[in-house]
Amino acid sequence: MNKDKPVIALMYDFDRTLSTNDMQNYDFLPSLGIEPKEFWAENQTFFENENMDNLLAYMYLMIKKSKEKEVKLDRDRLVEFGKTIEYFPGVETWFDRINEYGKENNVIIEHYIISSGLKEIIEGTSIYHYFKEVYACEFLYDENKKPIWAKNVVNYTTKTQFLFRINKGVEHIYENDRLNEFVKEKDRRIPFQNMIYIGDGMTDVPCMKLVKMNGGQSIAVYERHKSVAEQLKKDERVDHIFKADYSASSLLENTVKKIIQKMKIENELLSNKENE
Repeated sequence: MNKDKPVIALMYDFDRTLSTNDMQNYDFLPSLGIEPKEFWAENQTFFENENMDNLLAYMYLMIKKSKEKEVKLDRDRLVEFGKTIEYFPGVETWFDRINEYGKENNVIIEHYIISSGLKEIIEGTSIYHYFKEVYACEFLYDENKKPIWAKNVVNYTTKTQFLFRINKGVEHIYENDRLNEFVKEKDRRIPFQNMIYIGDGMTDVPCMKLVKMNGGQSIAVYERHKSVAEQLKKDERVDHIFKADYSASSLLENTVKKIIQKMKIENELLSNKENE
């Protein structure tokens, strides 16, 4: 834990949490002339028939469909796709506002992405530079930057490992031994009590529940229909539900600021107790 200023981690899913749609739907699938509903329906049939991870399935199909359509697919092009991502209201100014609020309250704010989307596409977005780390699916490339294999896969349950990486300050994926080493709670870089997780649905449940159970705060956002978010709240998997509006003075922003204030006070009380 930071002994001078508490570090508070805000962790986000990406698709339909910050962006309004699945990231492949904006530019990648249109470049192939494929309707998103058609692609995702084929993906579901494929992973069910093969009894495989659905994320590995979509990554495989991205490569397969590009070859079939004779459309160039390399790392640079995937990054370029990130430039067309559309966000929910206020997202592009959200990070500066929250960071400034952290400074005013003498706490350090760090932002992280934990997503089942593609890291390469996220790299091309206008908000990428705000994140300390982006944990997402990623391709392995050959010498010509063409995808040849799945390098990293971040599915719904493996997402939780990244909470512990953030908790312990073990950023690199290859550092498995460090991740599994015993570290006293007081020596962990960001306690769970200093975590805020923001996601949009069932795929975020393991992270939402883990953060909530360990003293952090979990928030479910929705675009128009809030039935899924309401069920998550009813089942005590999240602390709050809000419309995905990140604008200044929105209910979401005002609540996150209050949570930051609460975490700051709790850290001060804990520090005072340790010094008694």
